[in-house]
Amino acid sequence: MRQRRDGAAAPPGGGWTRRDFLRGGLCAAAAVGFGGCATNPVTGRRQLMLMSSDDEIRLDRENAPHQFSSDYGPAPERELNAYLQEVGLSLAARTHRPHMPYTFRGVNASHVNAYAFPGGSIAVTRGLLLALDNEAQLAALLGHELGHVNARHTAQRMTSALLAQVVVIGLAAAAAQKKEEYGGLALGLGGIGAGLLLARYSREDERQADELGMVYAAAAGYPPSGMVGLMDVLRRESKSKPNALEQMFASHPMSEERFQTAQRRAQEPRFAEAISHPDRRERYLDRLARLRAQKPAVEAIQQGDRELARNQLGAAAERYAAALAAAPNDYEALLKLAKCRLAEKRFRDAQALAEAARAAYPEEPQSRQVRGVALLELRRYDAALADFQDYERRLPGNPVTTFFLGRAFDGIGRRSEAILHYRKFLEAGAEGEFADFARRRLTEWGALQG
Repeated sequence: MRQRRDGAAAPPGGGWTRRDFLRGGLCAAAAVGFGGCATNPVTGRRQLMLMSSDDEIRLDRENAPHQFSSDYGPAPERELNAYLQEVGLSLAARTHRPHMPYTFRGVNASHVNAYAFPGGSIAVTRGLLLALDNEAQLAALLGHELGHVNARHTAQRMTSALLAQVVVIGLAAAAAQKKEEYGGLALGLGGIGAGLLLARYSREDERQADELGMVYAAAAGYPPSGMVGLMDVLRRESKSKPNALEQMFASHPMSEERFQTAQRRAQEPRFAEAISHPDRRERYLDRLARLRAQKPAVEAIQQGDRELARNQLGAAAERYAAALAAAPNDYEALLKLAKCRLAEKRFRDAQALAEAARAAYPEEPQSRQVRGVALLELRRYDAALADFQDYERRLPGNPVTTFFLGRAFDGIGRRSEAILHYRKFLEAGAEGEFADFARRRLTEWGALQG
């Protein structure tokens, strides 16, 4: 259930920097076996598939960390992640592809979302975890995401895209076309989004994933009411917080039909035995005790995101500050307020907030990127360069970081390094104001290549 946004614009760096991300990955698969077929593990039918399981796993490992960082990093509560891993693996063992390297984690974002990468990396935001009522609903959710992986929906879409000659190197360019001055950029800093790997699912994909989710959950000992409850949660959220679910439903079409279908399916004879399975509500609430303590901060962040969706920057900042009053070390709230301060051109405040975020969650790199932008604006180019280099070491491949590295090298007069990074940024297919700036500098230096 792919949902962006956290109240922010899509990250300006857009997709993955490397031109060979899909052109290399998919075309390599095509070169090896163009015209080859694979058996769909769910349907048993033969179908054209230009991605192998190894390709899915490789792309997953290269790109899932970017999305997790965009969602403010994996939840730091080890007990929570261990719980999600336990529930998820109990389902995964009963899927059509039990051999895949599945992982399950919570992520810090407060918006309502869950998603799966094609190699089996699955994440659920804390906003959605707090909206669920019991473990059966969680199992239905994880089962649904496992359904996408097992039916190979992403591989099917990417094969179709390749055959349709979609220019996938435009992944980076698409989001780079967003307004890119620091005010517009600030709210999208921190990730490169999910691009094609988490692109729109068809309604048919969603129906199949819903059914598979109910089947997997029942096999693992959960009642079919878990899927019905999950659909009801999403239906209610879509009515009360439509902005929070806009992207989720763009990529995971939600409808009254899905809720009604889940109700009907739960009564089918194949699920008769599972109806009496426990929903394990008490266990769910117990395992989420620490997360539930964060609910006031999460709700304040969600309110801030809604203000941002209405372009009310000041009101959004007030809500993020309220979240910090409830939870002073909340990483997401610190960074979102820092981004607001960047947009307001309060660069020293942004720097201080990003430093506080780094202290709160030193393993997560997004704070380096945000602080680096503030330092660029303060003309502290050496310090900004150190932050961007640190970010790149921890999370390589974000094109907007390539641009910022060029800006930092440019600022301290290291022209050759600046040229290298500006060229690399443009070669990734970037467009928009950052790309215009890079071209202008390269032209001034006589370094623009045809």
